[in-house]
Amino acid sequence: MTAVLAPETAAAIAANAAAELVARVRGRTQAELIPQVVDIDVKGVYPEAFLRGLGADGLFAAHVPAAMGGAGLGLDALIRGMEEVSKVCGSTGFMAWCQSALAWYLVNTDNAGLRERLLPGVMRGEILGGTGLSNLMKSVADIETLRLKATRVEGGYVVNGVLPWVSNLGPDHWFGVGIAVEGLGTMLAAVHGGQEGLNMVQNAHFVALEGTRTFACQFRKVFVPDAEVLAHPSEFEAFVKRIKPGFVTMQCGIALGIIDDCVAIMRESDETHAHVNRYLDDQADGLAAELSTARAAIYDLAARISAQAPVTPKEVLGLRAAGSELSLKASNAAMLHSGAKGYLIRNPAQRRVREAIFVAIVTPALKHLRKELAALEA
Repeated sequence: MTAVLAPETAAAIAANAAAELVARVRGRTQAELIPQVVDIDVKGVYPEAFLRGLGADGLFAAHVPAAMGGAGLGLDALIRGMEEVSKVCGSTGFMAWCQSALAWYLVNTDNAGLRERLLPGVMRGEILGGTGLSNLMKSVADIETLRLKATRVEGGYVVNGVLPWVSNLGPDHWFGVGIAVEGLGTMLAAVHGGQEGLNMVQNAHFVALEGTRTFACQFRKVFVPDAEVLAHPSEFEAFVKRIKPGFVTMQCGIALGIIDDCVAIMRESDETHAHVNRYLDDQADGLAAELSTARAAIYDLAARISAQAPVTPKEVLGLRAAGSELSLKASNAAMLHSGAKGYLIRNPAQRRVREAIFVAIVTPALKHLRKELAALEA
């Protein structure tokens, strides 16, 4: 007979496991990511070995239910781990989100065969991949139309179109896509980077996030078999409803890490320049208090999403928007505290400004979030 643990005992065990996960991620980040962060930012180095190491640490299994082979620790544990990465490098924190989102799609698909084939490798970091659903999420919000089109054929779909700027990609990576199917509606699929007819082109250079392996994906008669479909048109609405709260809330881990480091930058500057920094509008103690409040709210929301407890679109979108706003505020304050030395290429202050802007423009962007919040209010 299997022993049944008391709720408080089970909660304590889960809390310890989450704390151990965060400690592993922190240790790897301090040892491996800090030495690479300037090269990632300036030279566009892709930290593949580090990402795979996060999988070995168990980060990408944190939010996967135990029944599916995951750690069952919840989205809040995942966010805490992503936060540790983002304290050092927002670019790598973003890629950790990309990987975690891919796992999230597989957790929530009704395609059990696809989940069983890919999810174990994604959790362990043996299979890397991106999200690819920026265009889809904008389409759902009536911001832009779907760029990929498909026709239904025997055994799957034939896809054409161009999907710009999909991150954390490579020829052996996987990523999700949203596709308009002629006469049927919208479907979602997992696509392999080496798929016949798919061409990945790096046609842009960015002022930040250059080490994220971001490509334009050209689809020319790409066959997507039913075995690699995340959601057929008849399953589309239910699937998006399942994934969106977690998809959006997970991104808050990037914001929390960036804000935390901005406070640290301000405190370091105050060690020698508090006498003049005190005339600036935003101070470290005030931002630290705002961060603490935001962190508690985000962890609580993430835990409720994992527990399938009721959450509202307004609180999900509102907290994500607040994360963007506080990231912008904190990075601006860190740069002002740093002064001229913040312009040095190795100084984190200027990088944090660029990363914080990305938090506010990555899908769902701040303007996207405010559009949806306004619609909810109306």
